[in-house]
Amino acid sequence: MDIILLILAGVFMILGILGSFLPVLPGVPLSWIGLLIFYLIPGVGVNYLFLGITLAVAIIFYILNLIIPAMGTKKFGGSKKGMIGATIGLVIGIFAPFPFAILICPFIGAFIGEILNKSSSKTAGKAAFGSFLGLLASSFMEFIVCFAFLILFLYQFWSYKEIIF
Repeated sequence: MDIILLILAGVFMILGILGSFLPVLPGVPLSWIGLLIFYLIPGVGVNYLFLGITLAVAIIFYILNLIIPAMGTKKFGGSKKGMIGATIGLVIGIFAPFPFAILICPFIGAFIGEILNKSSSKTAGKAAFGSFLGLLASSFMEFIVCFAFLILFLYQFWSYKEIIF
């Protein structure tokens, strides 16, 4: 049972890191679930303070991850259609067969959204760039938090390895 929970916790940690780049997966919450599963292993004492603090961090960064791309679009003069276009472009970018699609498609989506909003091409370009910067900033931030959770997971695993094995 211990090994199954450990593997499951590791899978959630990896999914969390992947989720920091893929908008379909909520990266930080998945990483936190990995930490929670680790503490469910019999013999590993539940550290409520640790779980509480990491949960608060996960919630804060999950909310920020949703807000930052929209703030980037708004800061550069974008509209709601531009934000929706950036999100659609992000989803398309995940499945596109060419390299760097995940970076290019949100930009194109925001640009198209702004054009549909009857913005000039200059305004649409600025909003698309803002969306792109917001996406990069939120993805980088989420990756850093997920990576920090992974380091904490590995540290806790190393501390309890004799109990687990």
